[in-house]
Amino acid sequence: MLVIGFGGYSGVAHAGYAAIVIDPATGEVLSNVNADEQNYPASLTKMMTLYLTFQALQNGKLKVDQDLSVSTWAASRAPTKLGLRAGQTVSVNDCILGMVTKSANDAATVVAEGLGGTESHFADMMNAQAALLGMSSSHFANANGLPDPNNLSTARDMAKLAMALYHDFPQYSHYFATKEFVFRGQLIRGHNNLMDRYPGMDGLKTGFTDASGFNLASTAVRDGHRLFAVVLGGRSASARDNLMARLLDDGFDHRPTPDALVAQAGVGGRARRVLAALSPIETADAEDAPVTHRRAHAAAPTCKPHRGKTCPPQVVKSTKSKQGATRLAHRNHKGKKPVMLAASADKHD
Repeated sequence: MLVIGFGGYSGVAHAGYAAIVIDPATGEVLSNVNADEQNYPASLTKMMTLYLTFQALQNGKLKVDQDLSVSTWAASRAPTKLGLRAGQTVSVNDCILGMVTKSANDAATVVAEGLGGTESHFADMMNAQAALLGMSSSHFANANGLPDPNNLSTARDMAKLAMALYHDFPQYSHYFATKEFVFRGQLIRGHNNLMDRYPGMDGLKTGFTDASGFNLASTAVRDGHRLFAVVLGGRSASARDNLMARLLDDGFDHRPTPDALVAQAGVGGRARRVLAALSPIETADAEDAPVTHRRAHAAAPTCKPHRGKTCPPQVVKSTKSKQGATRLAHRNHKGKKPVMLAASADKHD
């Protein structure tokens, strides 16, 4: 089974890891490792979905408070997601926040169908826009980055897309700084933990599948100077985040990051293909945490607090609420990250 699964990936151009740092003011590439080799972008794909969403907002085809219908196809998308159900509606604003923070695959598909009619046609729109942006080594097969062998990109192309988002839609760039938001009464936390500990970082997007490894597109500002960086194929979230911090530090100090450090943070192409073979492509999740594969159906142990013992916080699944409030994100000049709150009552509950 391993040989068969491994062989299925052997013909795919896949470096296993890559990194790039670009100064948008000059276009100078400050670090470059495998930047033009195709990899699986995972949920970095949603940056293109967001590009087309912002474009539609800018030209009036969409409105931030507009409600979009949730189809059976959108509701069926694999986690991570907001837990939308077929027949419901959800606002464009909540879809954007869901994509930016939780990397919600159902929200991405809702927007795709709202703009393209079908996700397949929306993928055509994504590829047309990629060509206009000069992303010559990218091909998108869906709106969310869920595993597909035809969903490919490079670190350089993802950096181009990240820079285009900030350059073409500065009025919407604040979305990428959102760390959490309230959706139908439930707090939804983001995956980009590096924003908590890297001064000046205000976006962009995380991504993970078993085949792609841990991906991250980031932008940060230091002394008024902004850089963009992309890491693909990290062996773990912490290795990826630590590499990104080093890449940005080196970039701001005008020195390249050693290739060996990039390689150490990644899992090579052969190992990545073995991981992909172990995780069937149709069941992998585009999220920023490893998927736990159920080899046995034993229930996870439940922690019960008692005197002298505390339990770790539990992840709470999204639930619906009839009430909510909206508060736009704002820049906090004391160094704290902005929080965007958004909630909308479900008209079809």
